[in-house]
Amino acid sequence: MNEVEVKKPFSLSEIYDNETVIEIAKIEQLNSILCSKPNENWVKTNKYANNSRYLPIDKVEFLLRKIFKQFKIEITGQGVAFNGVWVSVRVHYVDPISKEWRYHDGIGAEALQVKQGSSPAQLENINKGALSIAFPIAKSYAVKDACDHLGDIFGANLNRKDSIDFYVDNKIIENAEKAKEIFSKIIN
Repeated sequence: MNEVEVKKPFSLSEIYDNETVIEIAKIEQLNSILCSKPNENWVKTNKYANNSRYLPIDKVEFLLRKIFKQFKIEITGQGVAFNGVWVSVRVHYVDPISKEWRYHDGIGAEALQVKQGSSPAQLENINKGALSIAFPIAKSYAVKDACDHLGDIFGANLNRKDSIDFYVDNKIIENAEKAKEIFSKIIN
């Protein structure tokens, strides 16, 4: 009969060098911020969409500025589909840890406003200015869709029933603190 050799699990400090452990701890701390729930006072309810909860675009843009400091929104596509318009965007942001530009893509759509009780299939029923109203709304939805990928603080799980709460891995933080102590002893 073969005996199975049981090895003790590795700690991060055994796998990675001290600088990497510190960087992983920074990533963990950033993830903690991104996976936190948004301010409940900011969350709104859309009574026209089964009372779904959402974060308004001004709050999303505020969070982008506050967390990432540098970001830009690129429109990657737009068009007309059935009775509405769609916009796709790429939200670029500077990762505060690596200092590299990263991005997430999103898409949004909005129906064209038409005369009450009429069909949007007939062009004469589309309200004057409907396009100039629909495209910015679709763009806002696209930006919010892209930012959902960043985490709960951007409204990612507001309407999900079964989502897992994020928790900080304290071992990572402890190892980073130990690595900082070792570095300071070596440097000083």
